[in-house]
Amino acid sequence: MGPMTPFALVVGSASPHLGRALAQASGADPVGVKRERFPDGELHIEVPPEEVRGRRVVVLQSSTPPVGENLLELLLLADACWRAGAASLEAVIPYVGYARQDRRARAGEPLGGRLVADMVSHGRFTRVFTVDLHNPALEGCFGAPLEHLSALPLLADALRSHVTDTTVVVAPDLGAVKRAEALAKLLGRPWAVVHKARLSGNDVETLGLLGQVRGMRPILVDDMVSTGGTLAAAAKELKGEGCVDDFILATTHALLVGPAMERLHGVPVKRLVCTDSVEPHQSLPFPHQVVTLAPLLLRALRPDAR
Repeated sequence: MGPMTPFALVVGSASPHLGRALAQASGADPVGVKRERFPDGELHIEVPPEEVRGRRVVVLQSSTPPVGENLLELLLLADACWRAGAASLEAVIPYVGYARQDRRARAGEPLGGRLVADMVSHGRFTRVFTVDLHNPALEGCFGAPLEHLSALPLLADALRSHVTDTTVVVAPDLGAVKRAEALAKLLGRPWAVVHKARLSGNDVETLGLLGQVRGMRPILVDDMVSTGGTLAAAAKELKGEGCVDDFILATTHALLVGPAMERLHGVPVKRLVCTDSVEPHQSLPFPHQVVTLAPLLLRALRPDAR
């Protein structure tokens, strides 16, 4: 690793695609981390002390599935660097798992988002960077200053060539209204919102639509696509209201877990535009455009690189 690189970059096993992109953008060769599994499943981490001692260290790791394993690896990487003499530690967690558990609906539930924020605080990080938190209010739960970045401008740039005079930006539920409004402003298009009710962690139902969509081509935007239930329900509502069967999905975190592929197969998806906050899927049944977060992260890590 050259002496002029701005920081030592430690890439977790959940983020190899973004790690390569950030390394190329910053000129920082990733630290050579050694990983092995003990027979009982424990993860053993080793970092070369000479690559991190006395240096500013940036640890990159999304807490994608398996969330618990990847969060633990983040903390093990940070602890290894701290004990090897790192001058400072910063965490880049593009996707923060458990962020949807930001409130308790019933008395017997845990506050998962707060618990994860407390866990990250044990990493001795001086700063934490995240992208499009499910609930920005979670920022107040982190022990270190948190910089909450938005991928919407990057997504807007990728979407611009697909925008026509019949494009409408749609929020698939009330929680995505601010994102839809912001994206619509960036693209210079109108927006609409589907009103939904969540029945369970997997199932939702739609209750109505606000906005004009008949004869329009929708861009459905949300912070994440998990099982696809929200988008599938919204698409059904939009088709019933006369939308053209020409849907674009735009999201920061394309988790696409569980029944997501089956559900989205029933939606006339023309294109999925997402970021590499989640390791990109290798095969999807529709065109898939991945926008790297590397420029956004580099501007946050190196204000002089703007």
